[in-house]
Order: sequence, then C-alpha cells, then structure tokens
Amino acid sequence: MKCHSLLIFLLFLPTAYLSCQPDNPALETRIEQIENNLMPSIVIAGQEEASRFNIHERMKHHKVPGLSIAFVDDGQVAWTRTYGYLSSDSLAPVDSLTLFQAASISKPVAALAALRLVEEGKLQLDQDVNTYLKGWQVEASPFTEGNPITLELLLTHSAGLTVHGFGGYAEGDSIPAVIQILNGERPANSDKIMPDTFPGSIWRYSGGGYTLMQKVVEDVAGQPFPQVMQERVLSKIGMNPSTYEQPLPERLRRNVAIGHRPDGKKVEGNWHTYPEMAAAGLWTTPSDLARYIIEVQRSLEGRSNRVLSQEMTKQMLTKHLGDWGLGPALSGDGDSLRFSHGGANEGYRCQMMGFAHRGQGVVLMSNSDNGIALIGEVLRAISEAYGWGVYTSETKAVVSLEAEQLERFKGKYRLNEQGIDLVLSLKDGQLWAKQLWDGAEYELYPESEMSFFETEEGIVFQFAQNEDSEIDGFSVYGGAYQFEKIE
Repeated sequence: MKCHSLLIFLLFLPTAYLSCQPDNPALETRIEQIENNLMPSIVIAGQEEASRFNIHERMKHHKVPGLSIAFVDDGQVAWTRTYGYLSSDSLAPVDSLTLFQAASISKPVAALAALRLVEEGKLQLDQDVNTYLKGWQVEASPFTEGNPITLELLLTHSAGLTVHGFGGYAEGDSIPAVIQILNGERPANSDKIMPDTFPGSIWRYSGGGYTLMQKVVEDVAGQPFPQVMQERVLSKIGMNPSTYEQPLPERLRRNVAIGHRPDGKKVEGNWHTYPEMAAAGLWTTPSDLARYIIEVQRSLEGRSNRVLSQEMTKQMLTKHLGDWGLGPALSGDGDSLRFSHGGANEGYRCQMMGFAHRGQGVVLMSNSDNGIALIGEVLRAISEAYGWGVYTSETKAVVSLEAEQLERFKGKYRLNEQGIDLVLSLKDGQLWAKQLWDGAEYELYPESEMSFFETEEGIVFQFAQNEDSEIDGFSVYGGAYQFEKIE
C-alpha cells in the first residue's frame, strides 16, 4: 500500500553531487533536464505544466533524506548522482559509495549464486530441493505429492510457498537462524514457510521461497550464504563493498544511509537486520547494482561470463509464470525486453531496471519508506529524457462532484480485518484520505461517481455500495486489496 505522507517535514536542503563527472555538456544538460522534470503517476488534465517538479522540491515533499542514482549506458556506468544526507539529522552527504539496503533486489542477485551452482553441476533446476537440504526438509503434503518443489520454482515465485516478505529485526532483538525462520519458530517474527497450494500452479511472490533457496545454497556449497555470495558473485563482477552479511559488520558502518519512516523520523536503531539474506539482506550501492545489470547484459551477449554462461543467462531471462525469470521480473519483448526488481525494507525503498539488449539501465536507492513515490517520479523523468516510453504519466480528467455527493464516502475503512485502517474525510469540499498506520494524507480526485484516484503513485480507489445505495467499501490495485467501511 501507499506509504507517502504529507506531514510537516524536517527542513533540510538536499545537496546534489555528480559522483561520476561526465566531461560532456550534452550529458550534463540531460541530467539537469531529469532533475527538473519529475512527474507524478497521474497528471490532472489541464495541469500538465504545473505537474513538473525539481528533484530537491520532491525530496523535501516526500521527506526523503537521501537518494542515490546510477545510470547504465552503452554497457557501462555512464553517470551517477547523489542527493541529500545519510539521515535527517546529519550533514554527512550521500555519495556514490554510500551503502543502502537493497531489500528485495537482494533476490535477483542471490539467484546468480544458485544458478552458478547449477553450472558447477552441484544443483539442478528441476530436482526436488529436499534432495539437497541438510537438517531440514519440506514437509510431506498433499500439495507436493508428485509435485516436488524445485529450484526453478523457488526462483520464479511459483513453488506455492507461504510468506510474502519479512519485517526484519530491530536493534536489540534476537536474530533467528534460518531453520527457525523456515519453521516460524521464535525468535522468528514471521510465519512458517510451507506449501499451501500445488507447486507450479500459480505465480505468487514469496520471500519465503527465497529463504528456502538460501538454505539450499548453503547446504550444497557447505559455506555460509554471505561467503557463497562473495566468492561466486560479488567479487566476480566487482560489487565491492556490497555484502550479504547480517548484521552489517562494524567495518562497513561509516558510510551508511540510515532508514527513515514516512513521518521523516529515523528507524529505531537506524535499520533492521535481515537474516533472510537471499530475500532481503543485501547491503549495496546503485553503482554496484549497475554492475550486476552490466554483467547480465554482457553475459547474454556472450561477451563476459564471469558468473553465468550465455545459455544460462538466456534461461534466466526467459519468462515463466507471472512474467518472472530465474530471479528478476521480466517485461517487454524482443529489443525492449527488460529485467527489473524493486525493494522495500523498513526505512528503505529502491528500484533496479536493465534493458536486456540495449546496454542501458538504471538503479535508484533511497533511505525512506516514502522513497517509492519519489523514485517513480525520477524514473518518469529519466524515461522521457532517454526516450524509453516505459515509465510514463497518465493524464486523467476530474469530474465535478458536489460536497453532498462526497459526504457519502466519509468514514473509516479497514483492510480484511487486519487492523489496517484508513479514514476518508472532507476538507474544503474535497475528499481526503488518511492512512492510520503511518499518518499519510492525500487528496482523492473523482474520475466518476464511484472511482477516485491519487496522483503521486496513481492508486485508484474503486468504491462499492450496498442495496440501499450506501457506500460499504472500496478496492485498490485492481481489486487486490478490499477495504470494508466500518464506521
């Protein structure tokens, strides 16, 4: 769900640093164009010119203390740009070596190690993972009888396993071992990872599946997961000082972006620890993730195969269920084929995208829960500047509804009895939403009598009514999330 906020921000003036100085006036002009043309997801018809913003303004608006960008062009890191500070109460600037939590972008990078072990003959994509596991087994189940969970299914989020994602562990918390996480046993704070549907039958995102993959890789390699990643992946493609070590070692803490909540406050203890390393545990920089993009592109061409062969890279970038590859999400086709992944840990948001065949890509990392809205705006500016036609704004017309018509939408709404509440109210004759879980507030614009949208992330609220024509709830994300009116 949306997690931006309009509360008063801690005032700061974000500073920009051109970390990779391009001796190219045309490139400088293009970067300035990007910085001054950030666009929301939805533009209201008639307000097109007023919907372009400066990156410093938007960092302040979204309460994002720090942002780091690396851009790939012609198969190399063409430029990097950093903005702001390590934290809201610090004057230490973000630079190109500042470490961020990659969150779920950890997954496609971790997948390289598993695929490398396949290339070494130590794993098979289509083999029951129970044959590799030591000290733990996927329990027998009617779902897995005759339908074993395989590495291929784990990497493509189609193994039928539970647990979408992880919340991490705050400073002072006990950190569970991987078997405790798999079993959902204390001190693990997540549920047991288990099949609840037939492997291979559906695509469903599962951090739990990647945690099982982590166990498989450790057992087969006979090494701790961070060591496997360092030796087989990170050192091979120059991703230094990136690490999967959890907790983050003291030696790497000097230049770290501290996580922030939607209201601009720092995450307690600065960040969470993620023993679910393959799913969420990578500490890295945009430049290092850009090197991942470049290695994948070059491996696909057969020009550089430091981790995977050309044939294995082709398999990795082949669409499976849900248009997912062996690690990254896939979109587009032919020359426009793209591999990508986003990330959302406590206090961090990031996005990575690479074109498989064009030699271009981009990585953006922020130290705020609000970073996703800002990143989307920057991506739209980059897409326009480079003519990608991939990340674009949608223009929508707003219909006029009287205050009396809007009154019926007022009230408190709850998501599936999960205690996730949102309140709708009227301000100056307009409908506003407030998320009670994080305090975020934003205006909802009517596009019809029963459909409203917010502009920054483009979320559409589709309302429903009962037999008495009373509003009884709404859905977002195409019906994926249903809110019931409770007051």
